[in-house]
Amino acid sequence: MIIITGGAGFIGSAMLWELNRRGMENIIIVDDLGTTDTGKWRNLSGLRYADFIPKDLFPSLLEKNALGPVSSLVHMGANSSTTETDADHLLENNYAYSRTLASWCMQHGTRFVYASSAATYGDGANGYTDDIEGIDRLRPLNMYGYSKQLFDRWALKNRVLVKAAGLKFFNVYGPNEYHKGDMCSVVSKAFGQISEKGRVTLFRSHRSDYLDGEQLRDFVHVGDCTAVMAWLLEKPDVSGIFNIGYGKARSFNDLAKATFSAMGREPVIEYIPMPESLRDKYQYYTCADMRKLRAAGYDKPFTSLEDGIHDYVSNYLALPNPYLDMNREQ
Repeated sequence: MIIITGGAGFIGSAMLWELNRRGMENIIIVDDLGTTDTGKWRNLSGLRYADFIPKDLFPSLLEKNALGPVSSLVHMGANSSTTETDADHLLENNYAYSRTLASWCMQHGTRFVYASSAATYGDGANGYTDDIEGIDRLRPLNMYGYSKQLFDRWALKNRVLVKAAGLKFFNVYGPNEYHKGDMCSVVSKAFGQISEKGRVTLFRSHRSDYLDGEQLRDFVHVGDCTAVMAWLLEKPDVSGIFNIGYGKARSFNDLAKATFSAMGREPVIEYIPMPESLRDKYQYYTCADMRKLRAAGYDKPFTSLEDGIHDYVSNYLALPNPYLDMNREQ
């Protein structure tokens, strides 16, 4: 039995798809679907799993041991909005809830793989190395990043990371993110803008050392993320915190041009002012140091930005039904 929290979300439903591809269906999905307008339920419609449990009921069922033996718990459930201002909600949802699940896994010998975030690195002044000894030096720029860092620190202090794996996801893009609204990837936004208006808008730079659109991010395809997660389930002796990115920073201009190319169009890019509310919280550069994951034995290549965007646009965004689905050719 494998449990995926946040299993109807972006990375969670992609992980369900990954496990289905490997012949696994004895999977429990835990999530809060919200309203039908969000479309989150559609992330599950073409996939196979044993049962669905509402998020709020899940901890009590675990406490009662009502679910039977659980081999692995993949904890992707969280409020992932970097603009969320309700600090108490983030502490309850991203920190306290994670503590409850991790404690149960420790008590029952269950493999625990959870989502941390590259947002914990803040402005990158202390680098992007996933060395657990450097956790206390990090200074996130928003409450979301801080809630993730709090749990990383708790997991380290309480020796959860001796057996568990925490994943610092960088800028993930790919199918099944459509419910995320304004928090969806720039690839998804760019596709929508090009389809509707024939152009892409990017933030101007407000730093003299970066040209407009040349702000840099480490973009990683969701399929690469789930491949790493599936490998970690197969390698229970691999533990600690790991970066999950491509390992190379690319500009938003590169991303926009790759999206135009995948759509067979010439680039038309417009630069707009960055909202003042974001300027002191904005990361101009992120890049995952991937040496630790490679040293742990993961040797599969990652998907280039151009190839990943071409796959996302051609095989998903451009189709009437863009969701991951086990019933059609991939």
